Order: sequence, then C-alpha cells, then structure tokens
Amino acid sequence: MYKVDLSADPKEVAAIEARRNREKERQSRFFNVRNRVKGVDVQALNSQVKEQKLRKAKERSEEAAYGIKQVQYDLVAQMLEKEEAEKTCRMTKKTQDFQKQKQQLPLNNRHEFNFWDPDGLQLFPACLGGTNSFPGPDILQHLGEDLNRSSCLRAQQEQFRCSLDKQLQKQEEARAEAARIDKLSNQLRLAMDMQAAHTARLEESCRVAMMTAMANANKAQAAELAMRQRREHQRQQEANLKEIQKQVTSDLLTENPKAAQHPRAPHRVLSYCWKGMTPEQRAAIRKAQGAQCHEKAAQNRAEQALNNEWENQTMCLAQAALELEEQERELCAEFRRGLGSFNQDLAKEQRAQQNYLNSIIYTNQPTAQYHLQFNNSSR
Repeated sequence: MYKVDLSADPKEVAAIEARRNREKERQSRFFNVRNRVKGVDVQALNSQVKEQKLRKAKERSEEAAYGIKQVQYDLVAQMLEKEEAEKTCRMTKKTQDFQKQKQQLPLNNRHEFNFWDPDGLQLFPACLGGTNSFPGPDILQHLGEDLNRSSCLRAQQEQFRCSLDKQLQKQEEARAEAARIDKLSNQLRLAMDMQAAHTARLEESCRVAMMTAMANANKAQAAELAMRQRREHQRQQEANLKEIQKQVTSDLLTENPKAAQHPRAPHRVLSYCWKGMTPEQRAAIRKAQGAQCHEKAAQNRAEQALNNEWENQTMCLAQAALELEEQERELCAEFRRGLGSFNQDLAKEQRAQQNYLNSIIYTNQPTAQYHLQFNNSSR
C-alpha cells in the first residue's frame, strides 16, 4: 500500500554478490573456447579430486581419533568391570562370613534345653553331690539351674573378647580395603588422565598433520593456479598478437569491396566481409525512394479527391433525408387534422342518433306487470 525504502541486509547483499561472482567465474570457464576441451571442465575436476583427498584425510584422522577413544573406553570399562568383580567377591565373602558366624543352626551354641533331644540328658550329671551314677528323683533340682556359673562367665568374657578382637580386625580390614579402593581409584584416575593426555597429544598431532597437509595442498594449488594463470596470460598474449596480425594483413581493414563478393554468386555478398554500399548503389536507392515518394503523393491526392467526393455525396444524401423528414412531418400533421375533423363529425352523428333514440323511440318505460307477463310467456 505504501512504498517504503528499506535498507538491504549487508549479509544478504554479500551472499548475493558472492553467488553472482561464482556464476560469472563458472560462465567464463564454460564459455572459454581455448580452455574448454570437448566439454570437460578440467579445473573443476582437479578441484573435486583435491576436495576428495582432503575429505579422505579428514576421515582417516577422525577414524584414528575414534579408535584411540575406543581403546580408552575399553580400558576404562575393563577397569570398572574388574573393580565391580572385586567388589562382588568382597561382598560375597562378607556374606559367607556373616552366615558362618551369625546364622548357623542352633545345635552346639544354643542355651535352651531341648526336650526332644534323646542325648540331651547326658549333658547334665545325675547327681553332682552323690555317688549314684544313675539318675534319680534328685535330678529335678538341677534342671534349669546354672551349676557352672563361674565357668560360664569366664567363657562369656572370653567370647566377648574374641568378638571384640574380630570386630577390630574387621575394622582394620575395612580400613585397609578402603585404602586399597582409594589407591585403585587414584590409579584408575591417573591412568585415565594419562590416557586422556595421550589422546590429546595424538589428536593434536593429527590436527597438526592435517593442517600441514592442508597448507601443503593449498600451496600446491596456489602454485598450480599461478602457473596456470601465467600460461593463460601467455596464450592470451599470443592469441592477441595473432589476431592483430590477421586483422592487419586481411581484407577486413583494407576496405576492399571485392572481399565481400560471393565467389559463386556475384549477386550475393558475404555478410562478414561486407563494407557497405557503393555510391552508385546508394544513388539508385535514393532514386527509387524518390519515385516511391512521388507515387505515394499521387496516391494520397487520389485518395483525398475520392474522400471529398464521398463527403459531398454524404452531405447531399443528408440534405435529401432532412427534406423527406420535413415532408413526412407535414403529411402526418395534415393526416392528424383530417382525422380530428372526421372524429368530430362522427361524434356529432352519434350524439344526434342517441338523442333521437332517447326522445322518440324509448319514451315508454316498461312496468313490473310487463316483466311478469314476459316471463310467463317465455315459460
């Protein structure tokens, strides 16, 4: 609706200009007859080969870096698997030790009395104070009593001291295991850091090698381009010299009219060698143009006379038409006047006839008795 001049985007303008320059360079390569050999763009093919070599070198470097990272990941995975297996073994061993120490069947270390044990009665003496080796009624006073309290206390103290020593030993073992795990973790981190540093060095060396190869390729390409440009400039100079010599020695600049004459058809000329018309040819053309102008003027005068005749005839016809229209209007007026007078006469006659009928013929009005007799007679 409103035309507003907006400034173009510099990036878009630069991109359009770059595409236009590339298209111009491409067209110059395609339309250059000296460089084009059977429709093959040698420069484009060489650039494609160089790009393919650079892409292959980049792929090889990426594959080498990927292989190094894969080896590093495999080493870390092996170390983690080894650590997980060792941890599983330690947990299994701890579980087995706990089951042996705390979850044994209560056969030898139980403190309650089992009435269903047939050999349980042999654990208690029949009579500690008597001489009878067979159990008697006095065995009832010893059931449920602790007759060896002092020995039991000593045994409990000894067992507590043993359990305490075992707990201290387990704590020491746990601390040693934690220290060993920390040491292994430090070794793993150190190995990973060393592997990462080695990988970084390899990547840096690959990058340096790639940059060196790319720089060498660019230098070679620049040298080849400079050489090709020098050769092109030399060929262009030689071609220009040959063209100048050809133009100087040929009939193109000598203004020779015979050079344009066809060798097999004298009435025809060679368009690429024709230098123009001769004075005789130009005079003949001017003479023919003058004759054509005279003919055209005579034709115009004849056409003008014919047009004037037609205009006069048209004016005469228009005048006759106007006279006929006037006569027609006069006849119509006279006809309307005669028709009016005739209508007036007819109206007078009709009024006289009506007066005669009303005053003489229709003087007696019919009565109701007349209508009754007429109806009866009609029945």
